[in-house]
Amino acid sequence: MGIIETIKSFLAMKPENTEKEEIMSEEQKMTAEETNQYMEDHMLFTPRMFKVINQLHPIAGKTFADFYESIWGDGNLSRKIKELIFMAGGVAYMSPRCIIHVLPAVKAGATVGEVFEAAAVGMMLAGFVPGGPGIPYAFEYAAKCVELAQKIQAGEDWEYMSPPKFDKGVF
Repeated sequence: MGIIETIKSFLAMKPENTEKEEIMSEEQKMTAEETNQYMEDHMLFTPRMFKVINQLHPIAGKTFADFYESIWGDGNLSRKIKELIFMAGGVAYMSPRCIIHVLPAVKAGATVGEVFEAAAVGMMLAGFVPGGPGIPYAFEYAAKCVELAQKIQAGEDWEYMSPPKFDKGVF
C-alpha cells in the first residue's frame, strides 16, 4: 500500500461519536472538485496546498474554509480590508504564500490603487520591524502584488510563485 492509500485509509477511520459521524459522513460525500468550489465560494480562492489536500480529505478543506470565512468575512472591517492587511504582511515578510491574498482582495473589490497602497505599507513595515528584510527587498513583493492585481482585474493568466519541485527531502 502506497503512502496516499495509507493516508486515505487512516482518514477513513470511523469516529466514536455517532452524531459527529453523521455530520462527517455528509461532508465526506463532497468530492475534491466540490470542496475546491466550496473554498472558492467561501474564501474567494482555493489555496494551492488544498487542491491536493481536498483530494485526500475533503472535510479538511471544507472545515478550513468555514474557519477562514469566520475570520475574513465582513465584520467591523470588510473582507477586502482584511485581505489587503494580510497581503501587506506578506510583503513585509517577503512571503509569496501570503501575497496570494491579493486574489481574494481583488475579488472582494480592491482596486489596483488600494493594492498598491496596502503593499506600500507592507514594504515600509519591512524596514521597521525588528529583523525585517528591509524596504528594498520587500519592494519586489509590493511590485508583484500590483502586477497580480492588474492581471487579475484584466482576466489574464497570472502566477504568484513557481510550482513546488519537491526536490528536497524524501520525494
